[in-house]
Amino acid sequence: MVTNPPPAPPEPVIGRLSAITLVTRDMAAAVRFYEALGFQRKYGGPQAPFTSFEFGSSFLNLSAEAGSRGGPRPGWGRTIVYVSDVDAMYRKALAAGLTPEFAPSDAPWGERYFHIVDPDGHELSLAKPLNQPPSPM
Repeated sequence: MVTNPPPAPPEPVIGRLSAITLVTRDMAAAVRFYEALGFQRKYGGPQAPFTSFEFGSSFLNLSAEAGSRGGPRPGWGRTIVYVSDVDAMYRKALAAGLTPEFAPSDAPWGERYFHIVDPDGHELSLAKPLNQPPSPM
């Protein structure tokens, strides 16, 4: 009797982004910044060493680190977060006293977006695919 080897297990696949964790030198300032943009805090807070904000099925985490380890590293890119209405988010940022890098604009790659930098220098792109009406996401 010839026995066949068992089938190979399926290859693992990458599912979805779970979280992005950013290092902060000032947790209180970072928490105020993200809450001013409307991020919903799930865990931690201004005095915690670790804070997590939930949005959709993902998380934006902040980790308190002291000294030279805080802030963006050379070569750092940006975090892109899709929002339901880019222009409304821009107005919300301005109303909260935040300073976006530029007003919302339509990009040739098919997104409406603007950039804003958090207190530690991490750049966020708040965006929405073009040709989609505002939605609750």
